[in-house]
Amino acid sequence: MAEQDQFKAGEFKGRTEEKTRQVTGNIKDKAQQGKDTTSGAAGAAWDKTKESADQTGSYVSDKAGAARDKAGQMGQATKDKASDMAQSTKETAQAGTEKTGGVMQKTGEKVKGMAQGAADAVKSTFGMGGNNEDEEFGGGVGGGGKTTATTTTTRRVVP
Repeated sequence: MAEQDQFKAGEFKGRTEEKTRQVTGNIKDKAQQGKDTTSGAAGAAWDKTKESADQTGSYVSDKAGAARDKAGQMGQATKDKASDMAQSTKETAQAGTEKTGGVMQKTGEKVKGMAQGAADAVKSTFGMGGNNEDEEFGGGVGGGGKTTATTTTTRRVVP
């Protein structure tokens, strides 16, 4: 009977070992499946994160490019306005110069005319006027239609 108990104990031990190997194999298979699933999920999450980062980078890059373009356009618009203002100022200054020049010319002509009138009046007073004035005043100071010339000499004393 002892042999039979030993046989049964050995048989039981063999079945237990076989069952343990089967359970251990199943556990290893399940662990590998879990590892594969986790690895796949982690890879997919990494790919999605990377794709999101790339999209965010593209978005930021696009916005930065748009801002840079807008700044360039604004800078060009500012340059254009400044150029237009400078041209307008130049034209206004030129028109003012032309107007001032016209006023100065008219003033000069008036002064010249007044000086000529004064010179003619002095000449007329001293009988040095032209033919028209001689006729008007009866032939000049000396009478008889003669004209007398007067010369003035000025001497400068050097100290």
